[in-house]
Amino acid sequence: MSLIADYGFVLLVLACLFGFFMAWGVGANDVANAMGTSVGSRALTIKQAIIIAMVFEFCGAYLAGGQVTETIKSGIVDAAVIPPELMVLGMMSALLAAGTWLLIATSRGWPVSTTHTIVGAVIGFAAVGVSVDAVHWSGIGPIVASWVVSPLLSGIVAFGVFMSVQKLIIDTDDPFRNAKRFVPLYMFLTGFMVAVMTVTKGLKHVGLHLSNGEGLLLAVGIGLLVMLLGIALLSRIQIDAEADKTFHYASVEKVFAVLMIFTACSMAFAHGSNDVANAVGPLAAIVGVIQSGGEAVGAKAALPGWVLLLGAVGIVIGLATYGYKVIATIGKEITELTPSRGFAAELATATTVVGASAIGLPVSTTHTLVGAVLGIGIARGIGALNLGVVGKIFMSWLITLPAGAILAIIFFAILKLIFA
Repeated sequence: MSLIADYGFVLLVLACLFGFFMAWGVGANDVANAMGTSVGSRALTIKQAIIIAMVFEFCGAYLAGGQVTETIKSGIVDAAVIPPELMVLGMMSALLAAGTWLLIATSRGWPVSTTHTIVGAVIGFAAVGVSVDAVHWSGIGPIVASWVVSPLLSGIVAFGVFMSVQKLIIDTDDPFRNAKRFVPLYMFLTGFMVAVMTVTKGLKHVGLHLSNGEGLLLAVGIGLLVMLLGIALLSRIQIDAEADKTFHYASVEKVFAVLMIFTACSMAFAHGSNDVANAVGPLAAIVGVIQSGGEAVGAKAALPGWVLLLGAVGIVIGLATYGYKVIATIGKEITELTPSRGFAAELATATTVVGASAIGLPVSTTHTLVGAVLGIGIARGIGALNLGVVGKIFMSWLITLPAGAILAIIFFAILKLIFA
């Protein structure tokens, strides 16, 4: 306990810095791949994507980020087994390790999983630095399973959405008229789905408690608002006969480009709600221990609003300063994306991530999005995929978990030397 009594303030400041560094890495790597489809399909410029992500990532992280934070904070390790001092140093080493690996991966343009990274880092310090019994091995199962299930589910949903677009719009006699007719329905779906997540889970963090019925009604209202806004924007789009000569569906893709703005917003919101946990979960555990003077390791400490705020700001700065590298990989190198394909991938990803956040499962947005983009590629035929890039991405995924664990073990040993 003397470590926390003597160095409590220093440890808290360091933990905030490491947490911010980790959140910066989430922004630079993960948010970038979340926005890659919008940029790759030319529905948005990089500048527009960054502005949208700044607003909606922040809202998702701050309003709906608390549910998954609980899993990262106390679901992976057994807090009762770990002494308070080691919990603080261990979670600090996990944050520093994860931030370092994300910096390395982003500099090479690899879209890696921030969830893998932090889970690997937390397991690394707990299993090697404390005891094998300190890890909730039974709790790891669902998280690992989600890494396989989420890209699979997302791929299936993306395949289904893309085929519905083909059937209802692309393969019809008048694709442009049908695009204007059906795209507002997709807009309603997008608004409704993100609203359900926010009003039923997230608004509790800002002190607004709604019943399930009230939440559903509000979500329907938000979905209708999004749809009406979409209809107003679509009314301005006219057939471009000249562009249609070069590419038969040019006018139809313009309609989908408007829809991509809405799916990009929902994607950013869903990502913020799920992946802010990777940065603020360990930080919340540290804050809980230090504020209680080392007493409340096992207690479920409330998540302070300023911790979510720190994570949200870090994510936004990471995207703005270094996000362009991974945006290029996801948006341009896996398969050729148009607005209609990018929309299907983003809606599928957002649906999967929002669903996972709702049940407190820290899925990897990277895996989910790549799964969705692969689903689109498969719908067009396997030849549409750049298998070399897909192979590189899979390899970087395999390295991520052990890299996080090894770095955490090294940093844990260094921190123990400094503060012992």
